Amino acid sequence: MLNTAPRTRKRALPLPKTGRGEMTRRKILDAAKREIGRRGFAEASISTITAEAGVAQGTFYIYFRSKEDVMRELVLHMGRMLRHHLTEATEDATNRIEAERLGLRAFLDFVRRNPDLYKVVEESQFVDEKVYRQYYTEFAKSYRIALAAAEKRGEITPGGTENATEVRAWMLMGIAVFLGQRYGLWDPKAPLDPIVDVATALLAHGMAAPKAPAR
Repeated sequence: MLNTAPRTRKRALPLPKTGRGEMTRRKILDAAKREIGRRGFAEASISTITAEAGVAQGTFYIYFRSKEDVMRELVLHMGRMLRHHLTEATEDATNRIEAERLGLRAFLDFVRRNPDLYKVVEESQFVDEKVYRQYYTEFAKSYRIALAAAEKRGEITPGGTENATEVRAWMLMGIAVFLGQRYGLWDPKAPLDPIVDVATALLAHGMAAPKAPAR
């Protein structure tokens, strides 16, 4: 008989209690990032990950239950790293548009320096959609707060509808995600400042042509 009961995710294994254990766990995560980034999730295996990390296969199971566990941890780690990176990059911005410019520039630079992590996040939607959604919804929550505050300060136009801030947050995230694909992964040699200039001009001025003055 087919088991139709919903699957429940097992609780993560406890974190290491020693510095040496944490170092080993980090080696496995770093190796998984490289292997999944290079090969894709389906082709990477626990044996290739542990070989890349230089540890025995049995050691893997002290820290993780499965390859899926590693993927989940890498996605959440990517989110924490990136949010911290963007917070530092935008902390001196004098207004929201400047923060968008600094944040996009920092994001594209982060993707170029961490291409494997970026690929891991995109692949995770096919492994654990809940974690993939969590990655983006946590970003969207922070974005909504920042946009709402900027609107109250008069730095951006009012949204006009109840869910406008939500829509704006996801729209801006979409811009960053696809620019990250194009200029972070596919064309990592392209100068970033002109790219960021185009995106910032769009945010600041929109796409509509200026109206001709009335005669």
